[in-house]
Amino acid sequence: MLHKITQIKSSYLQYKLVIMLKRISELDTELLIFLNNLGTTTWDTFWLTYTEKITHIPLMLIALVLLFKVLGKKKFFLSLLFIAVMVTFTDQLTNLAKDGFQRPRPCKVPELEESLRYIAKYCSRFGFFSGHSSNSMALAVFIGSLLKPKYPKFFIFLIIWAFGMGYSRVYIGVHYPGDLLVGFSVGTLVALLLYKLFPVVVSKLKLSDD
Repeated sequence: MLHKITQIKSSYLQYKLVIMLKRISELDTELLIFLNNLGTTTWDTFWLTYTEKITHIPLMLIALVLLFKVLGKKKFFLSLLFIAVMVTFTDQLTNLAKDGFQRPRPCKVPELEESLRYIAKYCSRFGFFSGHSSNSMALAVFIGSLLKPKYPKFFIFLIIWAFGMGYSRVYIGVHYPGDLLVGFSVGTLVALLLYKLFPVVVSKLKLSDD
């Protein structure tokens, strides 16, 4: 008898979880349609350019120059290693999530064809979670945190830049807002972990200021 009651409770909880996930998915889709349809042909070129990673090379070069000024040569090269590890890790984590969850991108959902302004140049299969969001936020938080003592406004600028990168993915129709939210969260957590680890490694290696 007790076993049957436990099974009933378990089934009920599973049912409630399915209903909750379905509602979250519906809200995610509604928000996607709203945000995506804010776009106009006037802004299409801007966001198509913004979403390309190559567009932001000058910004990253400026960030690296500032890092060199703040950290000195030895710590700067260590920070480059941390950045390389961070981007590689978030990239691989994103790929694992996409292959694991296999959530189709909005541009691959036939039911959304008439509701979305799909202007992306291409659309791959799966989109959960957003690699653009995770990588950009990881870079913004890690680099921004290292620069914050000397350049607090640049830290804020980097965070805004990362949110802009995420929004560009919704604008062109290749990600749901939920994909961005998870991407931002993952990128932030990875960056904060490495930021906390950075001074520990500096201390272990006895890297002095130049």
